[in-house]
Formats: sequence, C-alpha cells, structure tokens
Amino acid sequence: MLQLIRIGISAGSALLLIIGLALVATGMPAGFSGLWLVLIGGVGLVAVAFERMRYRSELAERGKAEGAGEGVHRFRPTEERFMDPTTRERLRVWVDPASGERQYRPDE
Repeated sequence: MLQLIRIGISAGSALLLIIGLALVATGMPAGFSGLWLVLIGGVGLVAVAFERMRYRSELAERGKAEGAGEGVHRFRPTEERFMDPTTRERLRVWVDPASGERQYRPDE
C-alpha cells in the first residue's frame, strides 16, 4: 500500500514538474505560475526520495526487523547503564559500531 502511495506522489510530482517547465518555457504571464509548479513538483520528488532513505521502524531499531538499507543488527547493546535524572528511568546505551552513534533505551 505504501509503495502505491509513493508511486502516486512521484508520478504526480513529476507531472507537476513537467507542466511547470512547459509553462515557464512559454514565457507568457502564466510562466510565473509554472515556477510554483516546478517548485512543488521538485519538493515532492525530493521528499519521496529522502523518505525512502530516512524511514526506519521501531522494530528495525530494536534489531528485530530490517530497516531501509540496513542490516538487522545496526545498534548493539553495551554494558553502560545509568539512571536518567529527569524520568528516573534506568537506561542502557546502544551503539552503532559503524558510525559510533549512540542511543539510550530503557533497560529491560
């Protein structure tokens, strides 16, 4: 279902981009409206491209499912634990060995 939505947004954005470029090319007063269509179409295409790379489910972060372009075991638990002073919750540190990125998750 999500794939169909992505395809629809991509097709609609591409159509807006093409129509906008055609209006700009005419050089008529409608050319200004064409700039808006080019802008909206371009933003739509970029949004679809980046959403696909950026999205990761919570299951993927926990290592129980694959996320976009990443293996199952991106983050690994460490022995480092601490008490969050704000929430008084015991947290565990998880690290991505490839990037060094750290996450703080509830200790189970």
